[in-house]
Order: sequence, then C-alpha cells, then structure tokens
Amino acid sequence: MKHSMLALACAGLFLSHSSAARAQEPNTVNEAEKKFRQLYEEFRSPNVYRTASGAPGHLYWQQRADYDLHVELDDEHQRLFGTGTITYHNQSPDALAYLWLQLDQNRRARDSDTYKTQTGSISDNMTFSELQRLHLDFDGGFKIAYVRDGAGRDLPYVINKTMMRVDLPQPLLPGGRSVLKLKWWYNINDRMKMGGRSGYEYFPADKNYLYTIAQFYPRMAVYSEVQGWQHKQFLGAGEFTLCFGDYSVSITVPADHVVAATGELQNAAEVLTSAQRRRWQQAQSATAPVMIISAAEAAAAEKSRSPLQKTWRFRAQQVRDFAFASSRKFIWDALPVKFGNRTVMAMSFYPKEGNPLWEQYSTKVVAHTLRSYSARTFDYPYPVAISVHTDRIGMEYPMICFNGGRPEADGTYSERTKYGMISVIIHEVGHNFFPMIVNSDERQWTWMDEGLNTFLQYLAEQEWEHDYPSRRGPPAKIVDYMKGDRNRQTPVMANSESLLQFGENAYAKPATALTILRETVMGRELFDFAFKTYAQRWQFKQPTPEDLFRTLEDASGVDLDWFWRGWFYSVDHVDVALTAVKWYKIDTQDPDLEKPLAKASRQGQPQFLGDLRDRQTITTTMIERDTSLQDFYNKYDPFAVSILDRKEYEHYLGTLEEAEKELLRAGYNYYELHFSNLGGLVTPLILEFEYQDGAKEVHRLPAEIWRYNDKQISKVFVTTREIRAITLDPFLETADTDLSNNHWPPRPTPTRFQLFKQRDRELENPMQRQQRIEEMKRRETTRSREGTSGERPSGSQ
Repeated sequence: MKHSMLALACAGLFLSHSSAARAQEPNTVNEAEKKFRQLYEEFRSPNVYRTASGAPGHLYWQQRADYDLHVELDDEHQRLFGTGTITYHNQSPDALAYLWLQLDQNRRARDSDTYKTQTGSISDNMTFSELQRLHLDFDGGFKIAYVRDGAGRDLPYVINKTMMRVDLPQPLLPGGRSVLKLKWWYNINDRMKMGGRSGYEYFPADKNYLYTIAQFYPRMAVYSEVQGWQHKQFLGAGEFTLCFGDYSVSITVPADHVVAATGELQNAAEVLTSAQRRRWQQAQSATAPVMIISAAEAAAAEKSRSPLQKTWRFRAQQVRDFAFASSRKFIWDALPVKFGNRTVMAMSFYPKEGNPLWEQYSTKVVAHTLRSYSARTFDYPYPVAISVHTDRIGMEYPMICFNGGRPEADGTYSERTKYGMISVIIHEVGHNFFPMIVNSDERQWTWMDEGLNTFLQYLAEQEWEHDYPSRRGPPAKIVDYMKGDRNRQTPVMANSESLLQFGENAYAKPATALTILRETVMGRELFDFAFKTYAQRWQFKQPTPEDLFRTLEDASGVDLDWFWRGWFYSVDHVDVALTAVKWYKIDTQDPDLEKPLAKASRQGQPQFLGDLRDRQTITTTMIERDTSLQDFYNKYDPFAVSILDRKEYEHYLGTLEEAEKELLRAGYNYYELHFSNLGGLVTPLILEFEYQDGAKEVHRLPAEIWRYNDKQISKVFVTTREIRAITLDPFLETADTDLSNNHWPPRPTPTRFQLFKQRDRELENPMQRQQRIEEMKRRETTRSREGTSGERPSGSQ
C-alpha cells in the first residue's frame, strides 16, 4: 500500500505534527479523570430497597400515619386548640422502642434555636419594622396538654426543641400499629410582622383576619431505611419530611367564616347555603370558573360578627400533610379539570383585595398547572387543588397552597405583580407533585422539591404565554450567581439548613441544570421519558437524590455522572473561552495554484515603517546606478512557474491514488479551534459557524470531549467553505458566565450607560400611568371643544 504525506500550509509555514495528536497528549496527572469519575463512592450501594437502576426495590417499605384531628380557631385571641388521634403503622422490618414527632410551631418558642442562631447587625439606617423584629416577644410554640395511648393512659414523652420523643411501653413490632392521643394549643403568629409559612393577616379597614394555618398539629417524623428517624431540628429553611396516611379533620370556626382545606368537604349541607351548593353542582361541568361565594356575599360576611360557630369536616386520603385557610373575607370560585373519567376541581379563595387579578387568573392558572405537570409526570390524583390569596407568601400543602400577588388599592397592578402572581400559583400548585406526591426529604435536600418544581414551573410558564418573563430556568438567568464568589456558594447537595444564597442554590441552579439536561445534554425526547419514569416510579414513595440520578441515566442510556458531579457536588461554573482559531489549507504542490498564492501572501505581508520611508527618501539605489552589480538573483522570480515545476508536479501526481488526488483538488479548509475551560465545569460545546456566503451551521460536541484534559483542548473542523465567524454557545444553552471570549474574530460587546438628573417622582405602575394619559386626553378634548364653541370663559375681556 502506498503512503503519502500531505503538508498543511498556514501563513507560509508547514505543520510538523498533527493538531489531533497534540490534543490527545495526556497530562502528567490526569485531573480530567476526576470530572468524569463515576459516582460509586458517593452513592449508597444498591440493595433490596433501592436498586441500581433508581427504582424502588422488591422489599421497599415506608411507614404510614393516619390522623383524626379536631381543631378550633379562636378568632378573638388568634389561637388554635386541638385534639387528635394518630394511628402509626410500623411497616418496617424493625422493632421501634419509641416514636418521634415534629413540633414545628416550637420554632417560634421564646427559647427557639431559630432565634438563637440568627445572625444580624445594626446599620446606620434601619426601618421601624426591622427594629421591631429585634424587640419581638411572642409566646409561640406548642403547649402540649397530654400524650396518651389508645386506651387513654398517659405516655412518657420528651420534647427536644422542635422534636418530641414518645416512649412506648413495649416495642412496636413490624406489622404492628400504635395509637397516640394528643391535646395541644398554640398562639397563631402575625405573619405580616413575623413572617412564616402560616399565620394570620389582619385587615384594619374591616377589622377582619385571614388565617392560613399549617404545621398546626404534632406530625409523625419519617423513619426510613436510609437514615432511621429523620429528626433533624427545624430551624426554618429545611422544610418538612412526612409519611403518607388518611386524614379526617374537623375545623370549628366562627359561623360567618369560610374554610378551604386539604381534602373534600364532607358536610356541605351544614356549612353552605342552598344557593352555594347549587353553584357548586353547576361548577362540576362548567367551562369557566363559577362563583361559589360571590364578592357581594363576601362583602356582607365582612360586616358580620356571628357569635355562633360552625364545624367544617374534611377527609383526605393518601396525603402526607393537611392545611387550611379560614376567613370571613373569602370569595370562592371553582372550575373542573378532566383526567379521563375523573373530575378534579380547581378552586381559588381570595379576599376582595385580590381583585381584579385573582378573579381573572387564579383558578385558570391552577387548572393549567395541573394539566402541564400531569403531562410530564402522572395524572393529578387528588380531587381538588386550591389556591388561597394572602399577601407576600407562597407556601404549599397537599391540595392547597397560599399565594401572594396583590393589586394596588385602586385595582391597578404592574406586570411584575401580575406575572409574579401567576408564577407563584404555578409554583405552589406544582408542589402537589413534588414533594406532596413524589415525597422527597425536604429537611435534608431542599432542591429535590424546589429545584424540580421550579424546572416544571418554567415549562408551564412558557406554555402559558410565549416569551413569558420566567425568573428561573433559562441558563442565562443563573449566570450572575454562577460567576459570583465561590466562598459565598455551597454545592446543591448541601444540607437544607446550610445553604448559602438559598433561592439561587435550591431553586434556580437545579432548575437550570435540568433545563440544560433537557435541551442540550440529553435532548427533549430522552429527558422527558426519563423524567416521567422517575415521577411514576416514585409517586407516593420517598426518593433520594441517588434514585433521581440513577433513574435519569437508566431510562435514557446517557452517562451523567460528570454532570451530577459538576452541577450538584461542586461550585464550579461554565466559562469556556475560544482562545485561538488557526486556518489551514492543503499545499497541493500544483505550481500554477500555489506559486500565485505564495506571491499574493508575500505581497500582503505588513511592511516595516523604515522600508516604506526608505522608498520615499532613497530615490536611486547603488545597483540601479551601476547595473553591472546585478546578477541572477536580482533578476530571478521565485514565483514564476517553470516547465520543470510542472513536470515535477506531474510526477508527484503519479505517486498518488485517485482518492488522494481528490483530496488535493477538493480545496478543503481546516480550522483548528483551541478552547480553555476557565470555570472548571465541563460542558458540551455548541459552535455556530458563519460562512463567507452568509450560511450558518451548528456543531454540537458532547462534554466527553474534555475527558482527557479538562483545562485545554483543541478540535479540527474540515469545511468546503471559508468561515467568516465562529460563536461558542450561540443559543445561551450552557450558562457560560463570560460571553466576551466566545467569538472569533473577537467581538466587543458595548455596554450602554444612561445620563440622567436625579428627580423625585411618585412611583406608578403602567396601568396608572395609562390612566393619567387617558385623563390628559380627555382634558385636551374638552379644551378643544370649548375653544371651538365660541363661548368665552367667564371673566374674560
């Protein structure tokens, strides 16, 4: 077999060895291997409970707790009183000598670790609300009256801050059940002053309260094969880890209150009027939201102060928690959502202060969210989904959530308020799927519910409206955080109570990571199938991060360990620089082609300033004055094509095979691109080539291109056309933190600045501004009419 050597010419020079070989040169210590190392060391070993594929094992188990609760709301003193029976089912293979319960209200006790561990400082300028928080003295926390067994005998218990251990008289054996009877009460916090996921909001104009009540009863902690009892203290950030069960809840409130709650109302005939029940029946088959309680009825109730009470009874099956809202102020509307033969009622409860936004949008957003999330996971299994309006809050519970988004007092609102309201409703309703059904451990991993939910929220927002102003999801939205101070960042996999920059870390970064997986690393088809597989495998079960990671790989056939390492276990970021582009063409050795090119190349070379000046100042050189000094080299043209040049070329062609001759004639362009990984996070490379004829072409290189060298690599591209420009990450897919080094030739990006004079003006939203414009137009029209009527204003002369 004949061999030939093709020389690649670049600016008149020849390559001594291939660029591909340089790119494959191994490091002395292969640091890149760490980026692509499998996660065997980080993951637990597969077992009969959780498989290597990410699915529940054949011996998977989880505990169960059923609740029968009776609570009374004291609207006069803002207190809640409760009694309840918990039936705890031990479905584990272990005998349990004691049970752990969560006392989350104890976070507000005067001696709470939440207060003790809060840091703070005094600034030169502080608001009264900031100062009042320093003086806040609230008697919060559960007041436990008793803990008894099913026969009414007192059980010993120990309260350890936000946790309570109940010691059993004998171990609870596998397959057994234990009955706990409890009595308690607590003061409800003013959420507007103290903050919090639940509490009350006071409306001074009509002297009414709106209660959003959650974490209102002692709740069973989770016991699992992963870590035993999950009894990490509740400090406020790490949310809740709970087991599934059935709930029967009776809620006694003032007779003029309306209650929204987890589950289905059992005694509508006792608490609703006949007209309201009739509207409820009409809503079952409606195509638009139906008012169950109208604004007029709510306004009348606001003025009422009934001395009587009503008890609302609810039942909920296979839920992990229960919450409710109660107020005289509630307007209530409902809309059915069909899932096969099932009807789910999307509903909203809101005071008049929420209108006109809430009447127009809330329930339709709830319905949209159920459809969007169900398409990507599983059909929403519960009978109702409720959005309750309160100010400045977003919090989720099974079948019910509390959401902000309040218009101005004049009924106008900004785009930020509108889209903020839609987004928070999507987000909180979406939490029904993660973690209310796919029941992750929020106390340990906030991102497993917030990050996954924020990702699905982003998809639902884009289905709501093209170019919806989503805050999180698109990679470009996370850039400012990713390029920030690494000392102020923690890995996504850090514990919930230890996260820095909580919103960016637990919500935005994992949502962005999933977006990149879907759009760039895996592709939509593979990702959507794998994500739905995860949701369906783990609905009504308790997954860990490993179950998610393993399932997405198992169902897609894509190795993602490098991705989990970079995005979830490190604080590296994406910053890839296109550091150099070298353009090569084959030296064909055809003298009629190569010599004119070489001549043009020499003539195109920059000239030394002194040479240019000499041609102007030296009018005649010595050899021009004395021609006898000229010899062969003064007359020789190295770029002239001789008969010998052509014969040598013909001989060269004779040594080549036909395929090799085709390579010479094709006129290929060879572009050697050099990349530097400045941010440390390995990533796919997306390149857009713009050719001289204006056409564009996109090349996608998987992240494994960095597997031999995660710092610097080069890649050769072969084209038939000359490239005019190259852009790295042209569609903003990778969260690259510095786009200024992503172009060849380099492309400076201007930053605009604005000149202005400081002026004081009252802030107004665009709707209010438009109202002023319309008023100005009306005045101008009035003046114009007066001016053409011929009438002189009074007092004119």
